[in-house]
Amino acid sequence: MKIAAFNVKTFGEKKVNDEFVRRNLIKIVSRYSVVVMLEVRDKSGEAMKKFLVELNKTRVNICCPFAMVSSKPLGRGNHMEQFVFFYRKNEVKKLNFHQYKEKTKDVLAREPFVLQLECRGTAVEKLVLIPVHSKPQDAKIELDALGDVVENVRARWRNDNIMILGDFNADGRYLSQRRRENVSIASSSYTWLIADDVDTTTSNSNSHTYDRIVVFGQHMANAVVPGSATSFNFQAAYGLSDDQAKAISDHYPVEVELKKRI
Repeated sequence: MKIAAFNVKTFGEKKVNDEFVRRNLIKIVSRYSVVVMLEVRDKSGEAMKKFLVELNKTRVNICCPFAMVSSKPLGRGNHMEQFVFFYRKNEVKKLNFHQYKEKTKDVLAREPFVLQLECRGTAVEKLVLIPVHSKPQDAKIELDALGDVVENVRARWRNDNIMILGDFNADGRYLSQRRRENVSIASSSYTWLIADDVDTTTSNSNSHTYDRIVVFGQHMANAVVPGSATSFNFQAAYGLSDDQAKAISDHYPVEVELKKRI
């Protein structure tokens, strides 16, 4: 079962109504059993509803359609975004969702919208997904705060099968490797699955690994298919020009596969 996180830059009505962009996004999403879309700008929810309809009309998805669950708009000031999960109903069952709220300090620009799934046929019976889109300038303090999110979820649902995924902005000028080693989710309890040499952006000017997948605990690390964590370079896969790729997003999805239940 493949799981992914995809920062689709400013994903809303304009991109959904663009036939070229929509067609390629559908091809990308159809690769996965579960995908969380980041940087969704769709306050009314109508654009994502339309995307879901078009996604499920596609031939490869008619037999195994997707369902969707979305957070409310999150953020500060006028810049609000949503986390939107798409998941195949025949493969996973939505068990719970929770909008995390910080108790005191306002550290997280977009507090995670956490989803718990029953994953049929995989090495983990229940899986918690914590999506992330950190503010670039605050990447270190936001990633450090995710340790509290993990502990909140562990206490709430008594489940240690936790995956943190999304746009961490964890590279380049935003976060050096030395500074990253000091954040809470870099402790020995966590495994970072996306290697530092994996390019997660469509830009030709850098090869940064902004997008990441991190799992909590050894059981969760053992449930991952070795070598499956990477980015999906849709530009190369679909033979797109630079401009065509950037019309879709400035990021590639990051993905990982769970082992089958034995």
